[in-house]
Amino acid sequence: MTGPLPQPYLLFLGDERDPAHAKTAFGLRDWARASCIGEYALPESTVTTGLPRFTPEEAYQRGARSMVIGVAPIGGALRPTWIPALNAALEAGLDLISGMHGRLADTLVLNTAARRLGRQLFDVRCPPSGIPTASGRRRSGLRLLTVGTDCALGKKYTALTITRELRARGIDADFRATGQTGILIAGGGIPIDAVVADFVAGAAELLSPNAPPDHWDIVEGQGSLFHPAYAGVSLGLLHGTQPDVIVVCHDPTRLEVAGYPGFPLPALEEVIAQNLAFGRRTNARIRCAGVSLNTSKMSAAGAQACLASHARQLNLPCADPIRGGPELSRLVDAVLGDL
Repeated sequence: MTGPLPQPYLLFLGDERDPAHAKTAFGLRDWARASCIGEYALPESTVTTGLPRFTPEEAYQRGARSMVIGVAPIGGALRPTWIPALNAALEAGLDLISGMHGRLADTLVLNTAARRLGRQLFDVRCPPSGIPTASGRRRSGLRLLTVGTDCALGKKYTALTITRELRARGIDADFRATGQTGILIAGGGIPIDAVVADFVAGAAELLSPNAPPDHWDIVEGQGSLFHPAYAGVSLGLLHGTQPDVIVVCHDPTRLEVAGYPGFPLPALEEVIAQNLAFGRRTNARIRCAGVSLNTSKMSAAGAQACLASHARQLNLPCADPIRGGPELSRLVDAVLGDL
């Protein structure tokens, strides 16, 4: 991605029925709300962000200047069922923005329509050219990487929240985006899962270069070391980031890897141990500050009990970054080493 994207956005939900696949739309709603006019979905969709629902024509009249594909199904391909709606957005005056693996620019009907109408197609999931292989050399500055037990359970939200909390304490910190939604929120980054495998760790080094000794780069994690499909991305990101600190992200209501029945989620103790073991390859001082739990499906009382139970079990701070509270303060204290 080069240069600013046309805003405000209309968020496209397609025909999606699984909220976990709409993380781009939810991420933009939660972290770039002022840039979102509303949402647009096909009749088959059962997912909503809760934003006003408009057609592309209505959104354009209300000031929208682009439509963002807000869903990311497994595989990242543009669905044929979406093409008429995407084409309608172009006809209505909107540019298109996508973070999918399947590129807008490679879709003939959209490319042809965009040229005819003078619209722009933005494919965010395009890594920069010239990414080097990783050197493994230590860099100055401090780094935190969010890691997880699975995909789509809070690594981005945790990284954004910790960045915000550090800045609120007067600490120099930057959020480093590694996925399409984070890139749209931050205005820059590298889509790690679109990088050729040999260069993933090198991309992570490039994303978080040398910095002043007291500066924190908070790097958005991807996937999980235990994921049957995406573990390679997670490992390359772990080695290249060379984190001083990890925060493990987990959804305690999820029993299996999302979309992969028969693959149970690993125990948190195992996740912590494996990430520290692999992380020591490029940073011998790596440590785990705590755990970020996604308790969005729980009541307030249930979430409180869950956080307390996990904290006792692991002897580590456990917090939900969205609920906040003293648990989040303790987690940030642990990131800084104040416990």
